[in-house]
Amino acid sequence: MDFVQRRFELTVSFLAETLPTRSRILDLGVDNPLAAKLREVGYEVVNTPDLDLDSYPQAVQGYDVDAVTAFEILEHLINPFSVLQAIEAPRLFATVPLRLWFARAYRNREDILDQHFHEFEPWQFNRLVEKARWEPTRSETWTGPTGKMGFRPLLRRYTPRYYAVEARRLRTSG
Repeated sequence: MDFVQRRFELTVSFLAETLPTRSRILDLGVDNPLAAKLREVGYEVVNTPDLDLDSYPQAVQGYDVDAVTAFEILEHLINPFSVLQAIEAPRLFATVPLRLWFARAYRNREDILDQHFHEFEPWQFNRLVEKARWEPTRSETWTGPTGKMGFRPLLRRYTPRYYAVEARRLRTSG
């Protein structure tokens, strides 16, 4: 099994542990293979419009959903705080890449939208989520083996690369 499929399975398993199938989900970003996989296993998934969420964080508002998922998207935003703050759903499930000491942040020079502005340490992402008025309730880390040979691929086999978080929305005062 390739790592993308393994990561999809880990993500679905993380979600299914506490979010019942048939739940309504707003998945941040355009429709994608993981959203299709979530539909396959019984979730009702809608994606955000094809808009720049940095410029239009309000695009995540107005949905009647049980949870929001942000899988491998927040690191692409210059300001993920505004989007996290704008979400109105009661629950959040997110995955982000962890900062690796032996590799630079991901950058696709051919696609300006496929670049990481953030790669986190778990405490940093937790603080971002908390500052946006969420309470992290559960988390996991996953490795990102590539199946290639070499020193860095060996490190990727054992070093956590992905951080998954479940959080619940805190009530706002006022």
